[in-house]
Amino acid sequence: MKVFVKKSIEQLTASSEGESLKRTLGAGSLIALGIGAIIGAGLFVRTAAAAGEHAGPAVTLSFIVAAIGCAFAGLCYAEFASIIPIAGSAYTYAYATMGEIVAWIIGWALILEYALGAATVAISWSEYANKLLGGGIPYEWCHSPMESVIVNGQTIHGIANIPALLILIILSLLLIKGTQESATVNGIIVFIKVAIVLVFIAIGWQYINPANHTPYIIPADAPDIIQQNGKPYSYAPFFNHGWGGIISGAGVVFFAFIGFDAVSTAAQEAKNPKRDMPIGILGSLVVCTILYILFSWVLTGVAPYTDFMKSGKEASVAFAISNYMHGYTWLSTLVTVAILAGFSSVILVMLMGQSRVFYTMSTDGLLPKVFSDLHPKFRTPYKSNLILFVFVGAFAAFVPGSVAGDLTSIGTLFAFILVCVGVILLRKTDPNLERPFKTPLVPLVPILGIIVCAGMIVGLPSETQVSALVWMILGLLIYFGYSKKHSKLGKVADILPTASDFEKQ
Repeated sequence: MKVFVKKSIEQLTASSEGESLKRTLGAGSLIALGIGAIIGAGLFVRTAAAAGEHAGPAVTLSFIVAAIGCAFAGLCYAEFASIIPIAGSAYTYAYATMGEIVAWIIGWALILEYALGAATVAISWSEYANKLLGGGIPYEWCHSPMESVIVNGQTIHGIANIPALLILIILSLLLIKGTQESATVNGIIVFIKVAIVLVFIAIGWQYINPANHTPYIIPADAPDIIQQNGKPYSYAPFFNHGWGGIISGAGVVFFAFIGFDAVSTAAQEAKNPKRDMPIGILGSLVVCTILYILFSWVLTGVAPYTDFMKSGKEASVAFAISNYMHGYTWLSTLVTVAILAGFSSVILVMLMGQSRVFYTMSTDGLLPKVFSDLHPKFRTPYKSNLILFVFVGAFAAFVPGSVAGDLTSIGTLFAFILVCVGVILLRKTDPNLERPFKTPLVPLVPILGIIVCAGMIVGLPSETQVSALVWMILGLLIYFGYSKKHSKLGKVADILPTASDFEKQ
């Protein structure tokens, strides 16, 4: 069996015919889907973390660097989505250009982005829901067994994160009911959270202190005078501050951009994918980039970035409002509502994206058939959604959110790099292919996308890189143990003669 066997465009198109997902999404729904996945935990949490630990006020430049990397990748995604309007995203594109084993690696990496990301965001959703309720949920029932707290001299251990499970089952059932219903709920959530973000930007702009933006780029060799946890805060390493800090900060806030690629997983449910997919991918990316730059400028202008070194990271906006925008307590509450709404839509789109990737991998034989079984009435991969709920729910209920770390970002960046490579390869192997949307300046744009994304991977912690490597090794073991033997295309390739076979004759 040939592990580098490729799936032709004709085979991809044929595989989507017959029993297929229901096409219900227009361009507006796809843009809302992208915004729903993008604006969430990253904006409200990662902005302060990147400012306090790496970039300082120049975190706005970190957002721009991350956005540029995403734009290069987004243009490549848009070309592929217009050519191959099939569910599966980067996995499908890799299958057509680089072969089955690379496609599997991509599909396995996307689990880090979608499934692991959904679990991590569900845990954060639980934390903020408890804050909104004034801490009314007992510690045992909103934390994992691996977490504990000391109260009045007694150690209390978590049992299970029930709120995280609750939001996951609600959204999973919504996805089973139908894509259009999910898109409608997502559209309402997107409207609410974007409106609240705009309100914070408008009001917070009046409280910007220019001194907080001076110096704008913190010198990498600044003196070690700021205390952090009782110890001098060192600026010595290249990736702490200065331009190195801006690059490292881009790797941190990149998490805030994750989601626009999830639009491509809904290609098989778009009404006019060749036209609407590029609009959905690039449109959602542009809207969110503008909001992010304005948001980070206001946040670091209202509160000095040094405040986020020690505290305020997890509730950065509420922290800034309560300390520097007196009289706007109601806005702090609204921000918490926006965060919950943001988390909900992110979980929804991530669960949808993962189930669609599983659906496509299953139709190719790389995963068991159960992942591609469609509901007889709703035409959704309901069994995949239920299995995914069990997997993601187990992680969310019994594992701390900190375990995920930056794995979600590194998995996505890796997928972006291979999509950029795929565009270059497809231009060479099939230059006359009809391309409703063409990535400009090929190979320059894809190469720049590869460089920027690779740079952000290098800027991530070494332990994250090692963890990702271990995850990939596990994926390869599964591929050679199961997927390689059950691959539908691989079985055909074993039967058909190759060009080298004819040469021998």
